[in-house]
Amino acid sequence: MRDDLLLDTCALLWLASGSANLSRAAVARIDRSRKVSVSAISAWEVSLKHARGLYALPLAPLEWFNAVVDNHGLVVAPLDLEILVKANLLPWHHRDPADRFIIATAIIHSLTVVTADKSFADYGISVMC
Repeated sequence: MRDDLLLDTCALLWLASGSANLSRAAVARIDRSRKVSVSAISAWEVSLKHARGLYALPLAPLEWFNAVVDNHGLVVAPLDLEILVKANLLPWHHRDPADRFIIATAIIHSLTVVTADKSFADYGISVMC
């Protein structure tokens, strides 16, 4: 099992808030992993949820995202050309574009995704929640 992790946006929100939705096993794995990443698309997703009034943040979205990244020692995985194209070449088990970018990132970089979304496993990637 690879040690490197990629947080889905829901896992990022749960980690930031200390939510019990993130299992003890996931928290322990995050704590012991040498590298925990979050996709840049998660900043977009969080800011979209905030702009639509679906998720309240204590700071402006960019400030909040950067503070969470710094506080938890996360690495921001950029959306490069390979990821952007790969996301469109994946089977259409999942139609959410942000999740497809996260899945493509996990495939390209061989990362385990921390997510509650069961459809991620349909892409043959390692997942945990």
